[in-house]
Amino acid sequence: MAKIKGSVRTSQLITTYGIGSIIAIEDESWTVAGLHLWNVGEPDIREPRLEKDLRVSGFVRPPATGDDEENDVPVFRFPGWCYCPTCNRLDRHGQFCAPNDNHCERCEENPGLIPSRFVVACPRGHLDDFPYSRWVHGGRDLRGVDHKLRFTTRGVSAALRDVEISCSCGLSETMEHAFSAAMLARIGGGCTGRRPWLDDTEVCDEDPRAIQRGASNGWYPLLRSSISIPPWSEAAFRRISRHWAWIKNISDSDLPAVIGAQPGLITEEFSLEDLVEVVRQRKRLEAGEDTGDERLRDQEYEALQRGREERTYQQDFVCVSTGVSVEVSDWFEQVMLVKRLREVRALASFTRLLPPDQQTESEYLAELSLDEVHWLPAIEVSGEGVFIKLDPERLAAWEGNASVKTRIDGLNARYAASQASRGAVVLRPITARFVAIHTLAHVLIDQWALDSGYGASELRERLYVSDEMTGLLIYTATSDSSGSLGGLVARGEPVPFAQSLRDAITRAAWCSADPLCIESTQAGVDGLNVAACHACVLLPETSCEERNCFLDRALLVGTPENPDSGLFSALLG
Repeated sequence: MAKIKGSVRTSQLITTYGIGSIIAIEDESWTVAGLHLWNVGEPDIREPRLEKDLRVSGFVRPPATGDDEENDVPVFRFPGWCYCPTCNRLDRHGQFCAPNDNHCERCEENPGLIPSRFVVACPRGHLDDFPYSRWVHGGRDLRGVDHKLRFTTRGVSAALRDVEISCSCGLSETMEHAFSAAMLARIGGGCTGRRPWLDDTEVCDEDPRAIQRGASNGWYPLLRSSISIPPWSEAAFRRISRHWAWIKNISDSDLPAVIGAQPGLITEEFSLEDLVEVVRQRKRLEAGEDTGDERLRDQEYEALQRGREERTYQQDFVCVSTGVSVEVSDWFEQVMLVKRLREVRALASFTRLLPPDQQTESEYLAELSLDEVHWLPAIEVSGEGVFIKLDPERLAAWEGNASVKTRIDGLNARYAASQASRGAVVLRPITARFVAIHTLAHVLIDQWALDSGYGASELRERLYVSDEMTGLLIYTATSDSSGSLGGLVARGEPVPFAQSLRDAITRAAWCSADPLCIESTQAGVDGLNVAACHACVLLPETSCEERNCFLDRALLVGTPENPDSGLFSALLG
């Protein structure tokens, strides 16, 4: 185990370089160690609803690397295999030099050892060095013979067929077919069950796959987040927690009288009704109710519709109603200006090879710690946003369109096939309203990135869609004050909102990839998009909850064959 020889932003230890990921610092490569090896104090971030859902007692903000050497995030060297660019020798790092060095001791002039470009991973999150020796020798037993490997590139092209692994015994093999599962199976061995971030191994019967060391499918974070909503916010939680030992035993009917008689509880920030609701919600949480992502969204949806006026500067959540322009009132029932919000984002687990989703089974979610811990790494961010609720009756009537049903049926068929190929069961049907609201969020983010002064990567979507919910929240949430400059909230006012919507729909009606894009029947990974591409509605991955899947701008603007089938076709004039 070592201390990382560089620095990353705190937020990256949740989203990009979290536990189990591979991080390159200068000319070396490391994997971030498990939580049981982190030297941190007690949880310093609280979000009761998310804590209950993830079964932890709090969250810890990852230490900022470089601030305190003793509290830096620990890492393990990975991959363990590397090669010398001078003599081309391929071996384990410890065979070249001392653990704290990174130069070939045999070569006088050496810019530094180069970590292996290739590793192997399995769907259960295991990770190991590429089996170079078995690859060259076709899986044969090598005992009793001294073999020296070399890593050379022919220099003809960057193709894998020009990367050659050779052995002193005279055998050699290119890496051309190394990414084939069948070829790896041919040399035998199976998954080693290695978990280098935990310095541990376990039994595994999965077939490993070769991947590039820096490949995007090498580490997918499973992030869970929650927005602090009234009255269940950190400030109210702290106030009630000081008296929880006796308040939790008070019956719901007696709560108003008991809390009202307690001096110092009711203030300008929290009314009697607020505190009573906090106690009731906490009781439900401790009884095992109000948990799960679906219930978290339900509570946020209710709070966003209800709103909350600003009473003090210490509020985590300020949400006020604004009017809806007559021009767009046929589509929208409510627009709320979220002038202040706080979001907690926690790293709950991660996967490899395939991204996590609602169907990911627990056995495919990798462990973050070798020992049981009562906390998870998280960050808290603040920002502003606009909450939009669409008219459910208008949505329901539009969903009955035959053209809309055909497009959604095809998307669901491809989604089912995609899930079946990975051995998962489809638990959620993709509805027309979900795809339409999701695509609307994307086109609005693109438009507001032009109008508000924020970049598209600084804006995020949060979808509230079900049989009972028809809303979306577009917000900016950052770890500094730049997330609350007011530029986004201003776009939610009646006139600017109507103008932005009109401009966004007009822009979505045309794509530089048309007519191929609008006539597409499937696009993106596993065909989980329809009419959607990078030239029209795809966003930076940090902005989208669904990894840029389940998008179809034709559901907003119609198609050349059915121009009136779009939800907002009437805005195109």
